[in-house]
Amino acid sequence: MLNIIYYPVSGIMWLWHWLFDKITPDTPNGNGIAWALSVVFLVFTLRAVLYKPFVKQIQTTKKMQEIQPQMQAIRKKYGKDQVKMAEEMQKLQREHGFNPLLGCLPMFMQIPVFIGLFHVLRSFNRTGAQFGMRGHTMSVEENANTANYFFSSDHVQNFLEARLFGVPLASWVTMPSSPSPQWEAFMSHGAPTFTRIGIVVVVVPIMLIASLMTYLNARAAVQRQSAAALESQQTRIMNMLSQYVFPLGILVSGPFFPVAILLYWVSNNIWTYGQQHLVFGRMAREEEAAKVAKEEKNKANAPKPGARPDRTKRDDLKSDGTVADGSVAEAKPDDAGVDSEAESSKGESLAKDSTSTKGAASPPARSGPAKGKAAGSKKNRQAARKNKRR
Repeated sequence: MLNIIYYPVSGIMWLWHWLFDKITPDTPNGNGIAWALSVVFLVFTLRAVLYKPFVKQIQTTKKMQEIQPQMQAIRKKYGKDQVKMAEEMQKLQREHGFNPLLGCLPMFMQIPVFIGLFHVLRSFNRTGAQFGMRGHTMSVEENANTANYFFSSDHVQNFLEARLFGVPLASWVTMPSSPSPQWEAFMSHGAPTFTRIGIVVVVVPIMLIASLMTYLNARAAVQRQSAAALESQQTRIMNMLSQYVFPLGILVSGPFFPVAILLYWVSNNIWTYGQQHLVFGRMAREEEAAKVAKEEKNKANAPKPGARPDRTKRDDLKSDGTVADGSVAEAKPDDAGVDSEAESSKGESLAKDSTSTKGAASPPARSGPAKGKAAGSKKNRQAARKNKRR
């Protein structure tokens, strides 16, 4: 029924095993290393495909943290009206482009791969009664001569004989001891012997590493949460589960899983740790660059200290009242005192000129005011410059 999952998983694993088997054909325990690397790079292949959905997940989580105060306000306002509260929540999510499904997509896509890998690994040894293998038990010889999805019978026998640190990749701590069919399947055709103590020695360090990496990943995610998000009871519960319950679950369930499944957990957590720091680091740099650009833009648009908007600089004014570009300067409030004093001086000069020329003949009198006006204009400019120096 789930062949749509089993065949792609076994196909990717077969491809990586074929590659690493070419690289390490004659090395000690070369078969075990090739099979282990095929599991590890199966994980890396999946996570590389899920890179963009992972970025979307981070962005969705960040948006959820930003709108958390508004969501709390809606819950408080419509706590007794569940229908209205759901409508307001959906409206708020649409306004901010928030999609809860995007935050769960990477996790949902990893579940089928884990199920497929677990089934394919257990299918290398279909002897005896195993979890999920009821109705498919075989004898040792029948199992060794039966293909496993993309893997031929030769691959099955090669996998059963392969050893990683002296133990089979499909062995687990709680498997039945010899002379059980599950144990004997790994010993056929003169394969190297192994002990339960050997399995424990290999499994326990892998379990500890997987549990530690799960805790570090959860802690890194919690440290990036906002203060508003940490106030939510639901968030606090999820943080407690991810930081303490999940790592503890790996330690408790580890003895029941094959060595290869534990390698899957370690590889997956190591990839997550590196990817988190890469993505969050890039997002932090982008946010910092956007913040700096915004500050520079505001600084460029802001008026300079002491400057007044829409005013021509006094240094650009010429003595004849024009700006450096030739246009006539408008009167400024600051120049009101200068202009009034200049007008007063001009009036006084005109009065003196008119008094001195009073009673003179009409034709000659016309030249008097003209000269007086020119002299007054010169005095006015001198008075304006003197006041300006003051």
